[in-house]
Amino acid sequence: MQREERACGPDGPDQGRHRARVVFLVRVPTERTEDFLRAYEAVRHLVAGGVPGHLVDQVCRSSTDPEQWLITSEWASLADFETWERSPEHRDLVRPMRECFTDARSLRFHIHAQTPVPA
Repeated sequence: MQREERACGPDGPDQGRHRARVVFLVRVPTERTEDFLRAYEAVRHLVAGGVPGHLVDQVCRSSTDPEQWLITSEWASLADFETWERSPEHRDLVRPMRECFTDARSLRFHIHAQTPVPA
């Protein structure tokens, strides 16, 4: 099996510029689901259209708990995400989505390795 290996940490070959995955585990009451998805769509299209370093994102709903959601995004580097997260534009853009959350947890990871993309 072939893997793409990437060093983890600032001393790797990318000098700290390795890709990152940001994960948000959130709870959205069933009655707010449509508002949440509408707000997510607005954020998704604007971010994908030009936030530096953004590569891809997903929104996933739990198969066992309809109020549990997972939002993931991949970035060229964690620094790219953090720059976006600190911007006033980010806070304004995600406010309608965050207003739907009753609970939220954020996790950040450096991507260490991944399998190749299927042909």
